[in-house]
Amino acid sequence: MPPHPSSSSSSSAANVDAAAKGVKLDRYASGGGQLMRRAASAKIVSASSHLLFRATILATLALVCLFAVHYPSLLSHSFRLSSSSSSSPRSRPPHRNLLGSSSAYGGAAWEREVRRSATPRRDGGMSVLVTGAAGFVGAHCALALRARGDGVLGLDNFNAYYDPALKRARQRLLASRGVVVLGADINDAALLERLFAAVPFTHVLHLAAQAGVRYAMRAPQAYVASNVAGLVGVFEAAARHADPQPAIVWASSSSVYGLNTDAPFSEEHRTDRPASLYAATKKAGEAIAHAYNHIYGLSITGLRFFTVYGPWGRPDMAYFSFAHSIVAGKPITLFRAADGTDVRRDFTYIDDVVQGCIGALDTAGKSTGSKSGKKRGPAPLRVYNLGNTSPVPVTRMVTILEKLLGKKANKRVVTMPSNGDVPFTHANVSHAARDFGYHPTTSLDAGLRQFVQWFLKYYKIDPAKLAKGGKVNASAGKPTKRKSTGAMSAAS
Repeated sequence: MPPHPSSSSSSSAANVDAAAKGVKLDRYASGGGQLMRRAASAKIVSASSHLLFRATILATLALVCLFAVHYPSLLSHSFRLSSSSSSSPRSRPPHRNLLGSSSAYGGAAWEREVRRSATPRRDGGMSVLVTGAAGFVGAHCALALRARGDGVLGLDNFNAYYDPALKRARQRLLASRGVVVLGADINDAALLERLFAAVPFTHVLHLAAQAGVRYAMRAPQAYVASNVAGLVGVFEAAARHADPQPAIVWASSSSVYGLNTDAPFSEEHRTDRPASLYAATKKAGEAIAHAYNHIYGLSITGLRFFTVYGPWGRPDMAYFSFAHSIVAGKPITLFRAADGTDVRRDFTYIDDVVQGCIGALDTAGKSTGSKSGKKRGPAPLRVYNLGNTSPVPVTRMVTILEKLLGKKANKRVVTMPSNGDVPFTHANVSHAARDFGYHPTTSLDAGLRQFVQWFLKYYKIDPAKLAKGGKVNASAGKPTKRKSTGAMSAAS
């Protein structure tokens, strides 16, 4: 048995004293005054070293306290997207820093509202935490889950990557259906822990992410903060603070296929050659999912979305920004591949993607871990493509928009730059069809018709005025003046 620390210290002190006395006796016996002076000098040096050590410790503690006090503002500065009041991605306000937002939540009334929203209304219904619930896919999935009687609680940080007013409008739509969407960040570990303590979620649909291929070249830290650190935060909360552990379905991306040229893209194809930082963060997410599944027994399903479009969509996507530009009489930029061919995308209508998301939730299987860290055995780890299986030239998409809007586009065709986009995407969805009956049914013509009807209504645009060739402010009826770039994002 090792000696007690106090006994060891006393013994060491006694040995030191004895040794010191021995040294002094030797010196006195030899009459060496020089040795005495050296001993005195050594004591001074030793005392100085102790004082320096203590001062260093105190200074370090002071710096740690200072950093802890100012950490949120430092993180906000590091992950800042941009500034000014313009609506373009280059000049939008920074992300809201919500790492301390958990302090705004709590109490009996708050917990009652959270539980009410998350409680299923049908026998055997799921209780689902939807992150990114005020986003495009998140809002549609939350509405569909609520419509069939599942409990849904939403989470969104309402960042300014694109117009937050559109996200707030989605939030109001969800609220009208009884779905609460909390304004908070997935990096807020304290809030996630509080939510899992308040509600026994059966599933998490994790759709919150920093999207966009080109924007990653201007704000790389935002992608790491959301797509990597945020994903880890969700997995950590589900693995270590939820009882029981929920099954997790999360949004990967077709962008992980990167420089792959085999078509159609299959889950068995290589995904180790990303063409953009966005793609790299999504591929990193798939590796992180493997680790949490292996260590903690989390049931995890990744969904690789292929260019999702439709009503309530994302303004940074090609079809949406092109509609803005056509209506406003502004030019649009179309890309062609280096070999001169048209860029093609596997456009997937939102209703088909929602069908795939719910199918993945319904078949996710249970997690096998626990808060104690023990797992009962292997848990499901899956990844699926959700696409339309029919790539369409972007020029064809523009032609359909021109017909539906009754107005010609002012087109500018250029060769695609080396900015992370890829010349084509094409999904093989046979695995999703086999495992949960995924079968996309919406053609691009039909899907864009639904989008344009919503677009004209949401922005209060008179189709008759468009047909007469008049210029229309596509921001009418909405507090934003987005500057369209006409650029296409290959992200979902």
